[in-house]
Amino acid sequence: MADYTSDKVRNIVLVGQDGAGKTSLAEAMLHLCGKTQRLGTTVDGKSNMDYDPEEIKRQITISTSLGTIVHKGVKINVLDTPGSPDFIGDTIAALKACETAVFVVDSNPSVQIMTKKIWQMAEVAGIPRVIYINRIDKENSDYNEILQGLIDQFGTRLGAAVEPIGTEKDFSGIVDLLRTKKRVTAGGKETISELDGDLLAEAENARADLNELVAEADDDLMMKFFDEGEFTDEEFAFLLKSSIAQNLFVPVYVGSATQEQGVMNLLDDIVEFFPTPLDRKPYATVDGDEIAVGEGDACGFVFKTLSDPYVGRLSFVKVVRGSLKAADEIATARTGKKDRISHIYSMVGQQTEAAEKAFAGDIVVIPKLSDAKTNDSLSLGGAVDFEPIAFPKPLYPIAIEAADKKDEDKMSDFIAKQCEIDPCISLSRNDETHQTLLTTLGDGATDLILSRLKERSKINVNVLPVRVPYRESIRRVAQAQGRHKKQTGGAGQFGDCWLRLEPNPGGGYEFIDEVVGGRIPRGFIPAVDKGVVAAMEEGFLAGYPCVDIKCAVYDGSYHPVDSNEMAFKLAARLGFRAACEKADVYILEPMANLEVTIEDSYAGAIMGDFSTRRGRVAGMDHDSFGNTVIKARVPYAEVVSYAKDLRSITRGSGSYTIEVEGYEEAPRDVAQKLVAEFQASKSDK
Repeated sequence: MADYTSDKVRNIVLVGQDGAGKTSLAEAMLHLCGKTQRLGTTVDGKSNMDYDPEEIKRQITISTSLGTIVHKGVKINVLDTPGSPDFIGDTIAALKACETAVFVVDSNPSVQIMTKKIWQMAEVAGIPRVIYINRIDKENSDYNEILQGLIDQFGTRLGAAVEPIGTEKDFSGIVDLLRTKKRVTAGGKETISELDGDLLAEAENARADLNELVAEADDDLMMKFFDEGEFTDEEFAFLLKSSIAQNLFVPVYVGSATQEQGVMNLLDDIVEFFPTPLDRKPYATVDGDEIAVGEGDACGFVFKTLSDPYVGRLSFVKVVRGSLKAADEIATARTGKKDRISHIYSMVGQQTEAAEKAFAGDIVVIPKLSDAKTNDSLSLGGAVDFEPIAFPKPLYPIAIEAADKKDEDKMSDFIAKQCEIDPCISLSRNDETHQTLLTTLGDGATDLILSRLKERSKINVNVLPVRVPYRESIRRVAQAQGRHKKQTGGAGQFGDCWLRLEPNPGGGYEFIDEVVGGRIPRGFIPAVDKGVVAAMEEGFLAGYPCVDIKCAVYDGSYHPVDSNEMAFKLAARLGFRAACEKADVYILEPMANLEVTIEDSYAGAIMGDFSTRRGRVAGMDHDSFGNTVIKARVPYAEVVSYAKDLRSITRGSGSYTIEVEGYEEAPRDVAQKLVAEFQASKSDK
């Protein structure tokens, strides 16, 4: 592929709800620009962009793919992103790498949930937006109703850049309002013709409305508009490009990706009116500096990583400054380690095409960077470190174990590599509950990882309930003797101690030596301490660790021959359990602080749901988008899988953060259930 300077590059990201037709639009772009010989479709598994076996099986996009095309001498990098909340991390990363977000919406008057959420992300990031209404040929499509629904949702900055000629089965082409032309695509070829009659009159009226929407982009031209009421074609083109780049105007396109109608018009506008990388606001660094796209020492960042079975690791890189070419040496800011670039690729799905050089603003793929991960910053010296992409924290845990114990290490190694590729996946080991936890954004992402693990590594996994780290403590002061005596011929074992337990709220574990007169030799006192600690870790009621207990050893006895460290550890364990019989042991449950962000219409349902989970609402507020923010404190056991439950309640629109903090006494029924489960587990052994 030829080299393209910054002004000859456009980076667009296709975003929106799953099923809206983002991949179909990308496929139409590839086909019309001659990158593919046939129009790929997801239905028959012949899509160029959704090529992963799991994507073909599920018929959804699960990973961002890159399709590079050339139109009218301009290189267009098209990023096709997932529309499922389970894979939203890829979408967030792609938004940072592009200058324009194209929201693909289905021909439905109601704006879909993920479209709203991603719109808010783009709004916060200040990324210019455009909308493509897909499937206007669908039954019961009403263009005017759909457009009004979008305006009601996203504001009056929206304006039609094209209008359909007919709808439903009568849809036959589009009216290009920016150029006042009729455009019809058939058999992969577009015909452009002049307008006349009613179509011309409607187009002229719509063009007049557009003049008002774009006029704000330039003060001088806005004054001219007030005086004269119109612009020249050159002035209008300048204002259109400026207003999109400044987020003052959101053009709305319409068409049918599977018919390829309205797609060539969109491509023309991408080239003529959409922002270039040079128009983008500067990228911030972790030390507070800003780096604008342009000339200088080369630097960029990795926004996505893939593991290709043939090529190896592929790093998707946004070049921010300078240029990169094969044989250049770049360093990772995180580690300082250097890598030499072997190749630079453009891609169409999984097909690579070599490029000699990548200029500032371009998006390219670099293979075999040994040290680079997603979110890493790259530069010639390794000194540039961009602000990291704010990926959502994975909040949906499951406990896993290999069905065959000998596969445990292989299972962990495979998932650890997935974590390196996707920051929205984590793998951890809870030493307290002795479980391996796989945490993702939702059950769809979890199913994907386990499916890949089985297909690629032939490892079957057992999924287990996540154990909650309960605690035990005492209410009363109690004392008891612990006496261990064992005689088996020869030297025996003898240890004897008296222990006093006291509640120690918030003070953790304290051990006090009150022995006087040598009743227990000094050398055995640490053994008593160790025995108590071991007994506390075992728990008393339901097998959970004991906390917040002050233990004093105040008396005892010993045998000059048979006493030893082990005997006093065992005696202390017996004494601790005997004292617990009298100390009124109770169970503590971990508590979670939640902050849930939802649409206002779901506030009642969420608060009602919290009450069924024994939660307490601590406060309510609203964010800058008018969403309701509810703060609540809820037992952690009730919200371990809250990601899945919240999605169900809010139809995917809600989000939340969670922090496990502190313990509170568990209700009697919860404690009784835990004790019963513990006793049953002991009986099974």
